[in-house]
Amino acid sequence: MSSLAERRAAFRMLHQSGCFVLPNPWDGGSAIRLARLGFKAIASTSAGAAWALGRADGEMTVEEVLNHLRFLVGITDLPVNADFEAGFADTPEGVATNVARCIETGVAGLSIEDRAGRGLYPLEEAAKRVRAARDAIDRSGQDVLLVGRCEAFWMGQPDLQMTLARLAAYSRAGADCLYAPGIRDLATLGRLVRALDKPVNANLSGTGLSVAELADVGVRRISVGAALARATWSAFEGFAERLWTQGRLPA
Repeated sequence: MSSLAERRAAFRMLHQSGCFVLPNPWDGGSAIRLARLGFKAIASTSAGAAWALGRADGEMTVEEVLNHLRFLVGITDLPVNADFEAGFADTPEGVATNVARCIETGVAGLSIEDRAGRGLYPLEEAAKRVRAARDAIDRSGQDVLLVGRCEAFWMGQPDLQMTLARLAAYSRAGADCLYAPGIRDLATLGRLVRALDKPVNANLSGTGLSVAELADVGVRRISVGAALARATWSAFEGFAERLWTQGRLPA
């Protein structure tokens, strides 16, 4: 089994050039299957993990998330990027405390988003939260990659200039990678990549685009969020409904 240091170094190397796919398992079985297929790293999904516990996205406690991350880190040799939501704290100091705990789970990377309830944290405060995460990583002495996320498009605020300003601020605050989920237009993603000075993550789900197309505009890494979990639950519900209503399963 590879050491955590080796996994973290390999994960950082993936961000140096080219483009790689970072799929999102939600339990041990999905993580193992993705590893067997040959993916080089995986990322947690807050929604998928919550659904597996019978919860809605955002309803897991920080303790449950940390336990889930420990499990994912232990189930394969792949580097794990943590969907760490908004750091599970109201203050930058609280974010730093929780990021330190997240690092201890063995993750190779973690993301901090700027969502505050149904809106966004003010830019200055959001940047301070990313800086707090950066400082916690630096104090740990561990090579953990930090992702700064702007949730504007996700939250119904599809303002590219605002998103760019926020991501640039998160870059200055110490983020190693930048991510604005919810952008589905290839040209817009290309503008994002060209305007920023750090590797950019894009979410493939709901775009109708291909990995090759995203790679062509300079996207460095590609995730799918809860898409794999959603597809699995959809298939499950279809089978279960047929069993209930027809007393049979598909052949």
